[in-house]
Amino acid sequence: MATYLDFEKKIQQIQEDILAAELRHDLHAVEILNKELEKEVSKTYKNLSPYQELQLARHQDRPYTLDYINMMMEQKYEIHGDRHFADDQAIVCYLGKIGGERVVVIGEQKGRGTKNKLKRNFGMPSPEGYRKALRAAQLAEKFSLPLLMLIDTPGAYPGLGAEERNQSEAIARNLLELSRLNTPSVSIVIGEGGSGGALAIGVADRLAMMRYSVFSVISPEGCSAILWNDPAKVEAATKALKITSSDLKAFGLIDDIVDEPMIGAHRDKVGAADAIKNYFLSTLQTLRTMTPEERMRKRYERLIGVGAYEERL
Repeated sequence: MATYLDFEKKIQQIQEDILAAELRHDLHAVEILNKELEKEVSKTYKNLSPYQELQLARHQDRPYTLDYINMMMEQKYEIHGDRHFADDQAIVCYLGKIGGERVVVIGEQKGRGTKNKLKRNFGMPSPEGYRKALRAAQLAEKFSLPLLMLIDTPGAYPGLGAEERNQSEAIARNLLELSRLNTPSVSIVIGEGGSGGALAIGVADRLAMMRYSVFSVISPEGCSAILWNDPAKVEAATKALKITSSDLKAFGLIDDIVDEPMIGAHRDKVGAADAIKNYFLSTLQTLRTMTPEERMRKRYERLIGVGAYEERL
């Protein structure tokens, strides 16, 4: 059963009416209701608040990395382990083909249901996950394969074991190594991009966000707890943090917004997968028109441009 958010109730009612009309074989009613649904979708999703976009980014029906991999990739083969400690299930890595292109895909996987959420550690990678991601990225460079990274995490795992195994060093190492990777790379926030957990696979030639995704240094819940000690201020914190795709594009912190279906990836999974696939392939074509030196220079300029400041005497 589909899950609807509070602001989607009218859409839910119309979709249920469409199903009832289809069962009655009332084609005229279906046609009218589809037009009504189109208008309601446009009205609802063109006027979303930042907090509503956050809810969509976290929606339980929103596709996760493995959903996109299964929809986009052919002849796929999973890469396991970091060759040091363990095989972190919060990060998945695959070799395969997208649109006939041989590629490597790395992504964070949250998991559905209690068993899978625990298996995937709720999408919060440990150091071995980031080291596995780096191993896969270096494999892509070795064989001259383009790299696609899919970001979807509330943040890196903050547990004692992760800290003992040098969580911060693993993230920092990825930032360094991915910044000088000599293969075309694209990183896309597909849901929730949280703090260093997102940054660790967010360094690429192109950084994009899906329409209803968020990217932040801290969760709105954490922000409201620190600033106001009041969980009721989450909505205000979401607005103040400026974490939506449109905000970050306006600030120049991302390159592009992937135009997922207006009704959301949680309602049109195939359309969302096609949007990612088309964006990746077209971006890859653009990157290949550049020389490696030009591509590396543009990547460097974009990275050092983040957080630019000016000195005043």
